[in-house]
Amino acid sequence: MRRQSETLLLVPLLPIFLLGMFPMFLIALLGFFGLALFGVLVACVGLASSNEAHDNFNHDVIVHGYARGSERKARASDMHLATRLGLRLEAVGAAMVVTAALGLCYAG
Repeated sequence: MRRQSETLLLVPLLPIFLLGMFPMFLIALLGFFGLALFGVLVACVGLASSNEAHDNFNHDVIVHGYARGSERKARASDMHLATRLGLRLEAVGAAMVVTAALGLCYAG
């Protein structure tokens, strides 16, 4: 029986590596400014996630009307869960921007 090469196991991970390379190069090449830019991008993702959750909830209410109490509570719970995730991403993005600003002040 012929043994397969271990490099075939790494082939599915190649796209993840290639996508993850860009932010690392951004931070490495631009320094604190790159960290701040990456923080702004993370905060934008948080805002988009929160807006999408509200959009989905409003769409369900407008298209399907008000549902029974249990279904409405489940939809509202999903919206609140997605909104909390968006708020966490916004907080992480803001922390990255503040960290970059402090690093720029102390290193510069």
